[in-house]
Amino acid sequence: MRTVTGPQLAALIGDRSETGGPAYARVAAAIRRLVLDGRLPLETRLPGERDLAAALGVSRTTVTAAYDELRGGGYAVSRRGSGTRTALPPSRTNGSAGGAGPAWMPWTADGSDLLDLAHAAPEAPAQVRRAYDAALEQLPRHLPGSGYHLFGLPELRAAVADRLTARGLPTLPEQVLVTSGAQHAFTLVLQLVTGPGDRVLVEQPTYPNALDAIGRHGATAVPVALTDDGWDLAAVAAAVGQTAPRMAYLMPDFHNPTGLLATEAERRDLGAVLTRSRTLTVVDETLVELALDGPVPPPLATYLPDDLTVTVGSASKTLWGGLRVGWARASTALIRRLAAVRACVDMGSAVVEQLATAELLGGLDATLPARRAELRTHRDALVAALAERLPTWRARVPAGGLVLWCDLGGPVSSRLVVAAERHGIRLAAGPRFGVDGAFERRLRLPYTHPPDVLGPAVDALEQAFRTVTADGGAAAEPIDAVA
Repeated sequence: MRTVTGPQLAALIGDRSETGGPAYARVAAAIRRLVLDGRLPLETRLPGERDLAAALGVSRTTVTAAYDELRGGGYAVSRRGSGTRTALPPSRTNGSAGGAGPAWMPWTADGSDLLDLAHAAPEAPAQVRRAYDAALEQLPRHLPGSGYHLFGLPELRAAVADRLTARGLPTLPEQVLVTSGAQHAFTLVLQLVTGPGDRVLVEQPTYPNALDAIGRHGATAVPVALTDDGWDLAAVAAAVGQTAPRMAYLMPDFHNPTGLLATEAERRDLGAVLTRSRTLTVVDETLVELALDGPVPPPLATYLPDDLTVTVGSASKTLWGGLRVGWARASTALIRRLAAVRACVDMGSAVVEQLATAELLGGLDATLPARRAELRTHRDALVAALAERLPTWRARVPAGGLVLWCDLGGPVSSRLVVAAERHGIRLAAGPRFGVDGAFERRLRLPYTHPPDVLGPAVDALEQAFRTVTADGGAAAEPIDAVA
């Protein structure tokens, strides 16, 4: 069971206390918000009343009353011998509008005319069509063979290896397994190394499909909350020490959904913690090529041993999701083990798509400047529209990636999703990105659409937001433009 000490909780509460009202109510409100924001994971044992009272500089009676209020509202439970643990009311975890919502899947064939702002998937650049033309020209030389390439086409494995090497992670083609996307690669790792009950350390929030995959394999996600500025190394070390996870899943490059970019120091410290604990780490680099404001630090895998690291990537976000091509990079021994697992699922990816992706990776340096400039324009347009139409929302402007992680000012995310559909917008509620229903104050918004689409979409969002906050229940500071 995860635990938090009095000083640790006091530090979290520090800038989150509500103003006005009795002291116990302010303490309870601060802890409740930490739970809803995902900063305090569920099933975390809270400090003893005397310990927290001393850390906060309040009376024990104040803490006792705060814990009573949390239990009364369903945000804490107490059992003899196990202390008081964080929880969520059943209405927020039962899969209803206040819960995590339906499975995370794209909607493109349901006949709906809703604008999809639930998924961050850019349209294909012109180079994709040309790459398919080149692939079809190369196809005849592959037709005499079986067409099965369990590890991937040699030319694509070499292209991925060259790309990783150029970014500072020396890689041989033999260290690359071509997959049907990064999610496929992650699933293969889960199938190889985890079993029922095994723990997988994840960032909180994180990518919904990763959480779903962990659950489907019978493993348990161990969330470690991200701070507003990045990775809490002390919390990571504590989680590793307390839960002994079988593996970790991290996204240090334009993290989805927060957009955070791990600094070089954070990568070094994360690598040290995970290396000492011998924790196999999956590093998701799906968004690494989409740097919009400045360079990206060296890959996290450079701070981890090859035998404890699997770096997964994909062409989906950088180029086009329809390619359905991704990869895993690890030691040659681990790649062979992953390929053996893959053979039980499928015998390889489609040859034409692999040829097209190899062509695209070879010319990626020529393609990326225009792609990045386009996304930068889209991002800035979305930020400007939110600042004008929804100034009470707050969002850190990311230096790359595809999304904004918006603070709505109140726990209305799931209700907003329902209301937005009536205004022609499909959204993904904040709880989809957290473990056990956290992040009702949050909403992820992609900037993959052009400004002439995003502007009217924000207008519709404003109308939907008004309907769910008619009682004045959500208020926050104006949107922050933080690089």
